[in-house]
Amino acid sequence: MTVTRRPLHDGWTAIAARGTVPPAVADAGAIPAQVPGSIHTDLLAAGLIPDPYLDENEKTLSWIGLVDWTYRTTIPGVDPDADERHDLVFDGVDTVASIRLNGVEIASVQNMHRSHRIDVTSALRAGENELEVAFRSPIRAADAASLALGARPHANHHPYNALRKMACSFGWDWGIDTTTSGIWRPVAIESWSDARLGDALIAGDVVEGVPRVRATASVDGAADGLRARLVVAGAEFEAEVRDGAVLVEGDVPSAEPWWPRGHGAQPLYDARLELLRDGEAIDEHERRVGFRSVAARLQEDTEGIGFAIVVNDRAIEIRGANWIPDDAFPHRVDRARYAERLAQAEFAGLNLIRVWGGGIYESDDFYAECDERGLLTWQDFLFACAAYSEEEPLWTEVELEARAAVIRLASHPSLVILNGNNENIWGRQEWRWEGRLDGRTWGAGYYYELLPAIVGELAPQVPYTPGSPFSPDRDDRQNAAERGTMHVWDTWNQKDWTHYRDHRPRFVAEFGWQGPPTWSTLTRAVGDDPLTPESPGMIVHQKAITGNDKLTDGLVPHLPLPNDMDDWHWAMSLNQAVAVRTAIEWWRSLAPYNTGTVTWQLNDCWPVTSWAAVDGDGRRKPLLFALRAANAPRLATIQPGAEGLTLAATNDTDEDWRAEFAITRRSFEGVPLAEQTWSVVVPARGIERVALAADVAAAQDAAGEMIRATAARGSAAADATADWFFAEPRDSSLPAASTEVAAHRTDDGWAVDVTAGTLVRDLTLLVDRIDPAAETDEALVTLLPGETARFTVRGATDADAAAFSDRLVLRSTNDLIRRDS
Repeated sequence: MTVTRRPLHDGWTAIAARGTVPPAVADAGAIPAQVPGSIHTDLLAAGLIPDPYLDENEKTLSWIGLVDWTYRTTIPGVDPDADERHDLVFDGVDTVASIRLNGVEIASVQNMHRSHRIDVTSALRAGENELEVAFRSPIRAADAASLALGARPHANHHPYNALRKMACSFGWDWGIDTTTSGIWRPVAIESWSDARLGDALIAGDVVEGVPRVRATASVDGAADGLRARLVVAGAEFEAEVRDGAVLVEGDVPSAEPWWPRGHGAQPLYDARLELLRDGEAIDEHERRVGFRSVAARLQEDTEGIGFAIVVNDRAIEIRGANWIPDDAFPHRVDRARYAERLAQAEFAGLNLIRVWGGGIYESDDFYAECDERGLLTWQDFLFACAAYSEEEPLWTEVELEARAAVIRLASHPSLVILNGNNENIWGRQEWRWEGRLDGRTWGAGYYYELLPAIVGELAPQVPYTPGSPFSPDRDDRQNAAERGTMHVWDTWNQKDWTHYRDHRPRFVAEFGWQGPPTWSTLTRAVGDDPLTPESPGMIVHQKAITGNDKLTDGLVPHLPLPNDMDDWHWAMSLNQAVAVRTAIEWWRSLAPYNTGTVTWQLNDCWPVTSWAAVDGDGRRKPLLFALRAANAPRLATIQPGAEGLTLAATNDTDEDWRAEFAITRRSFEGVPLAEQTWSVVVPARGIERVALAADVAAAQDAAGEMIRATAARGSAAADATADWFFAEPRDSSLPAASTEVAAHRTDDGWAVDVTAGTLVRDLTLLVDRIDPAAETDEALVTLLPGETARFTVRGATDADAAAFSDRLVLRSTNDLIRRDS
C-alpha cells in the first residue's frame, strides 16, 4: 500500500477574528477546539456560553453566527520527501472558509456538503507546519451571496438557499437557529506515491435475476500500466485502467438477494477494489455491498398514476418516516446514536427512512446501520423549501457536491431513492414564487437535468425522482393526490385530523401532527416558573408559525382544552398520536391504491414541540407507539365510507392470514348490543374488507357505545383488534377511569398489570415522570371493563410500586373529559 492517512484532530484552537463578542469571550482569547466539532460546542466546553438548547439561550447566543472564527493547529513531524504526494483532506468544512498552510492560502471553500482534497506537496516544510482555517460569519456570507446571486424565495428568516450549508442550521419550524461554524467532519493528511484510487464506487445490483457488481474509480498519479481487481463473494474480476479511469464489473451468481425488513434477509458482502501494478496492490477501496434490484414504478390506471417502490420485482408497502439531523450540531451523532434511533424506527414498524433535503447527507454509519437492519433509505439532494440560483458559483458547487454524495452513498443496498428536492417544484407552483422570482432561475436545471444525469452516470441502480412531492409531468400540479407522491399539510395547518380521510393519495411522502417532547425532556430544557404553553421558554421551543394555536384548534374538536399544564402536555401528546395513527390506518385501508406513507418526522435535533415521534433527548413520545400500532404487519381497522362502516384487514407478510373476527357493538359498560362474525383469508401482501352489518354499524346511543372487532387467536397470526367510537371523547359519556394496578419488580425494571374497572381509552404509562431513563414497551391501550394490560418497564428500579398508580403517570383519554359535578 502506498497511501497512508494521518488524522489531524489534536491541538486545535479557535478564536474570534472579527465581529462583536461578549467580554468574557474576548478575554479568553484562543480556546481549545474539538475537531470534528463546531464553535458552539467549543464555546460551551470552555464554559463561555450556556447550553443553547436550554430556556431562551438561543436568542442570547445569536451573536455567534455573526462572528468570523479562526481555527489553528500545528501539523507535527512532517517529512515532505518521504512520499511523492501529500494531500490535506477535509471531509467537511462548515462552511465559507479560507484554508491556509504556513500563512499561505491553499484553498477557499464554500460548501459544507462536500469534502476537499488539497495537494500540499509543495507547500509543506520539514518539521512543524501551521494550519489555519479562517471561517466567515455564515449569516454575513449568506446575506452577501444572496445579493450576488439575486434574492430568491425561501422559508424562514435567513437566505439559506444562497449557501451550500445545512439549511436547518439557520433555523426551521422545528429547529434551533445556530448558524454555526467549524470543521465538522474528520480532517487528515494523506501521503502517497505512485498512484491512488479516487472517487471509488462499488455497488451491487440484480440484472435479469442475476446478482451483478460494478466498480468505478478515477486514478490519480502514474496510471500507465495499471490494472484493477475487484473481489466480492468468492468472485474476482480484473480490468485495465484506461484513460485514468477504472471500470470493473461482473456477475456474482453465488450472492443472495438483499431484502427490506419484513421481506427477507439482508446478506452483505465485503467487496474490495484493488489498484495493481505488476500484480501487486498499491491502493485499495473496501465497501460492504448487497445485491438487490430497485425501481420507482409509475403506473397509469383509470384513477391516475400510481407510485410504488419495487425491490427485487416486489412492490413494497412503504411504512416510513422522515429523518432530520439528529442534533443541531451533527458532529455529535455517532454510530451508537444512529443505532439507537434506528432501533426506535424498527420498534415503530418502519421500513423506510427519508433523509430530508434541508439537512445533510448522513455519515456512512447511518446507511450501514440501515443496510444491516433492512431499512430502506430515500435520500433527498439538499434543496428544501426555496428557489435556488442556477448561476455560478452555485452550479459548480452543486455539481461537485452531488457527484461526491452519489459516489459515497450509492454502494449501500438500502438506498432506493435519490430525490431532487423537498417541496421546491410544488412551492414554485403554489407558494406565489413566480412574481418574486422576476424571471430568475429557481432550480429546475438541477432537478430535471443535472441531478438525473449524475445519478444515471454514477449509480444507474438507484432510481431518481425530481422532487417531493412530484407528479410525472413537470407541467402538471406537483402535489396531486391521484398522481405520483403527495405532501398532506392542509390537515394540521388549516384543518383538524379527521380531515385526513378527505385525502385519497397514491403515496404520502409527508404528513404529520405536532406534540410536545416528553415531560422529562421538556422540564430539563425549559425552566419557566410557572411553566405554561405560552411561557417564555416554551415559546422559544415552539418554532411553528402560530403553532400553539394550531395545537389548540386541532384538539378542541376532540377534547376540552385543559387549563392545567400537566393535562395540557398529556392532551397534546395524545392528540398527536391519535392524529397520525388515524391517518396511517386510513391510507393503509386504501391499498393497493395507496402504496405507502412517510410520516413527518421520526426524530428531533433538540428539545422542542414538534412533529417528531422521538424527542430531542431520544425519548419515545406516545406517537412512536401509535406508529407501531398503525404500521403493524397485520392490521385491522374500522373505516367510514359512503356506504357505511367497513372493517379492513391488511396483511403485509409472506403468509396468508386466516382470521375469525368477532365484530361487536357494545355499551361503554362492555355489554354486547349487536354482533357479526367474519371468517377471512387475507392473502400474503394483500387486503380484504367487509361491510359492517346495519345493526352493528348503527348506534342507539352514540355517546355511550363503541364497536370492537377482534381476530381470534390462532397459530397463523397474532391477535388484531380494531375499535370504533361513534362520538368524539368530549361528546361522549366516557367515565372517569377506574383501574387496579399491580406492579412487580423484574431484573431490569417492572411488570405493571393494569386492570380496567371501566372502559379506559388510550391507557399509557408516562414512566419518564418516575425515572427519566425509564421506558415502557406499551402505550395507548384501550381496555374494556375487566380487561388487563401488561406494561413491561425497563428502568425505574429504585421506584416505589405506588408510583405507577400516580395520576400523572397512569394516563388515559378519560382523564381529559370534563364532567358535571
